[in-house]
Amino acid sequence: MADSTVSPTIDDATLAASGRRVLDTEARGLEAVSGRINGDFSRACRVLLACRGRVVCIGMGKSGHVARKIAATLASTGTPAFYVHPGEAGHGDLGMITDADVVLAISYSGESDEILMLLPVLKRQGNPLLAMTGRPQSMLAREADVHLDVSVPTEACPLHLAPTSSTTASMAMGDALAVALLEARGFTADDFARSHPAGSLGRRLLLHIRDVMHAGDEIPRVAADASLADALMEMSRKRLGMTAIVDGDDRLVGLYTDGDLRRTLADPAIDVHRARIADVMTRSPVVIEADALASEAARLMEDRKITMLLVLDRERRVVGALNIHDLLRARVV
Repeated sequence: MADSTVSPTIDDATLAASGRRVLDTEARGLEAVSGRINGDFSRACRVLLACRGRVVCIGMGKSGHVARKIAATLASTGTPAFYVHPGEAGHGDLGMITDADVVLAISYSGESDEILMLLPVLKRQGNPLLAMTGRPQSMLAREADVHLDVSVPTEACPLHLAPTSSTTASMAMGDALAVALLEARGFTADDFARSHPAGSLGRRLLLHIRDVMHAGDEIPRVAADASLADALMEMSRKRLGMTAIVDGDDRLVGLYTDGDLRRTLADPAIDVHRARIADVMTRSPVVIEADALASEAARLMEDRKITMLLVLDRERRVVGALNIHDLLRARVV
């Protein structure tokens, strides 16, 4: 059993140097693989684009983890895919693979017994076989319809044993396939959102302004000829820290906020008891449309250093209002 005692001579600089060496080694591996993105890669993409079923990713050990990740990335970017454990496939799970599927087999050695054992059945069923290996002369590479060479100059592991650079290269090749297919299919952010409805990613991609804004009688608004006192009463009633100022057709002419009130009170030239709202309002406030994503409102607030927005339709009628607290409650920020 390995001695877990840390050497007393190890220092922070040595640890950091080890980390940098790993990243440098893996970067060189990726650079080497990048030089092999060629006709084989394009052929693999065309096989995947022509697939009538799903992409079945298989791999053993660390390659199995890579295969799981590639399957997940493909599935989330418009290419239906799933992972099958090659060992379990030989005990019944092979029935999950139909003749309409493409098989993507990942094995750095290209000699994994569990995968090679499946090849006769897959060939007989007529499944196109894509292989990702580090040995173009291996059995798996030779039997594949298309082989993708992911060999790297060296592993980052100083013992040259633990898969490090090689798994990074295989993972990156999977990402390259997924993105190339995404672009070829014209896969959009809306398509992506449909497969990511949960969590913060789903909220950023699916939640629109109209889903979180205050509408109807909840919108604070006063007429352009209203007094400042009337505007303050409306702000107090609606409790959004602002009020819209609108014309007779409900079109926006200005905005008054808590911040504007502080500036008004600090101006000795303004008589707050006699002032009209039109004299102290902001005439060109930052606004947004109801069809915009809620995440756009969050970004706009951050960029303009504001905490509230009015929502307009295309005729500049006020149809909603929201503040940063609405976005926080919706967990957009």
